[in-house]
Amino acid sequence: KKQAEKAVHQKKEVSKTKCRKARRRHINLVAEFNRRQRKNIWLETHIWHAKRFHMVKKWGYCLGDSPTEKCYRACYRAMTNQCLLQDLSYYCCLELTGKENELLKQLARICSIDTGLTFEEACCLSGRFEGSLNLYQADRYPEDMLGPITFIWKPRGDSENRQLWIWMHPALKQDILRELKAIFQCTEPEDMYIPEPVTTSIQEEEQMDVVLSLGKKRKKKDKEGERAVPVKKIIGDGTRDPFQSYSWISQTTGIVISDRTMEILRYRLIGPLSHSVLTETLKAASLQTV
Repeated sequence: KKQAEKAVHQKKEVSKTKCRKARRRHINLVAEFNRRQRKNIWLETHIWHAKRFHMVKKWGYCLGDSPTEKCYRACYRAMTNQCLLQDLSYYCCLELTGKENELLKQLARICSIDTGLTFEEACCLSGRFEGSLNLYQADRYPEDMLGPITFIWKPRGDSENRQLWIWMHPALKQDILRELKAIFQCTEPEDMYIPEPVTTSIQEEEQMDVVLSLGKKRKKKDKEGERAVPVKKIIGDGTRDPFQSYSWISQTTGIVISDRTMEILRYRLIGPLSHSVLTETLKAASLQTV
């Protein structure tokens, strides 16, 4: 009896930790990446930065803080002689849609011509240039400043409505959004969008079981399992709850405020070759008429 009990205890317990090859499979990686983004959202360039930078968690994002190598001289040379790219996608974007007169009338209450450019500047109003200014609480200039922002108008089209994109730091988003909803008297629309939840841990475990059931070796059946790979899905952002409304409308003026954070990527190019990089990267689409 002692020998039998000893033999039972000597059996090695099955390790729950998979080998590196299994962990690095695509289906496992995507599920793991989705799980790690529940509290802090990753930018599109996160993997590149994570291999070269010390990462910090700020404002609901995971951002690169300082490089792991001494690349300050290389960055300086790129800025002065070539081109340096920065990922600013963590900046928040608010989209305002409505009649131009209504937009300018209310936006004039949160800025002042004494500080420089305003939303009514001709070069910016045409949509050719980006403007920057400081926002204040409505009719409170020069007190109660909200913070600096940058903005760009969509060029005029056939429609009477204009679109305005306002970019701000994530630490200023809630205050500016609250002020914009107040001056435009916007409320949540009736058809509030409820996104699908991110892959839960139970679903991830089921996907792991599918991989294990396929066997230790990669066979042709693995291809069928690859179809069940969870799609990389980022719902919401670091400054908004995933189940919170992302659009507000005014019943009186028809102005619509939409939160476009993490929907529009933003990059900054610095250096004398910035325009050359853009011309080589971006290609104009052919004009198609119906």
